[in-house]
Amino acid sequence: MAGAAPGSRAASDPRASHDDGRPHGGRGIFEALLLAAVPIAMGVALVAGFAQTALLMMLVVTVVLALFFASYEASKPALRQIMPTLVLAALAAAGRILFAPIPDFKPVSAIAIIAGATLGRRSGFMVGALAALASNFFFGQGLWSPWQMYAWGLIGYLGGVLADRGVFPDASASREHRINGKDGDSAPLASRVGRSERAKAVLLVAFGLLSGLLYGMVINAYGVLGFVRPLTVPGAIAYVAASLPFDVVHGVATAVFLLVLYRPWTLRIARVVRKFDVRCR
Repeated sequence: MAGAAPGSRAASDPRASHDDGRPHGGRGIFEALLLAAVPIAMGVALVAGFAQTALLMMLVVTVVLALFFASYEASKPALRQIMPTLVLAALAAAGRILFAPIPDFKPVSAIAIIAGATLGRRSGFMVGALAALASNFFFGQGLWSPWQMYAWGLIGYLGGVLADRGVFPDASASREHRINGKDGDSAPLASRVGRSERAKAVLLVAFGLLSGLLYGMVINAYGVLGFVRPLTVPGAIAYVAASLPFDVVHGVATAVFLLVLYRPWTLRIARVVRKFDVRCR
């Protein structure tokens, strides 16, 4: 049952908790190769000079998305693991629609990063991809939809990878050490942890800023290779330069939303993760 306590039969059922919280080596390698297939295909198309580059890259990114979704389904996540992912994807899609009047000022990347950091890299990808798919029923589906799904999914996945490496702050840990810091014996440790968490917060914001450029890089690469004809360096520069202000706004928006949402959301999601054992990678 979705609301079962950790000690219940449902929570201890190995089928309901397929992932043990540690990234499986084989699956991690498969996912890395899968996500790398898109930029590799772009490089091959550029070097080989294919006439139907847009069609080839669309085929590759569609297959990558299908295989990633199939891999997620094959892991047999329990309902209690799926629900937080779907809720965050819905919030990201709703946020994108809510901020529609402000071009590229959207919370999607920030929520995908939070999902990756709290629920695992695979959930981060699913939140970004599903948010793009769902919100495009409002904005309009098109050739751009798989690329937006891949780009936002990639940002969420990388957010999960960086969180697993301890790059991002652990809101629950910092809160615990601040409380412990009231005790004189724990104060020096709390101070060190506080400085470490502040440094990690800076890295979190930096990744938020860079994520806008990463998103733009994916979308621009598809646009340049697929539709700039003849493909020349000045033409590619002009294409990228036209989108750069929007990518910068996207990065700034992500950093702002992370500053506002990261700590309160991660604290609440962490409680759900501990109570229902929902984290998976």
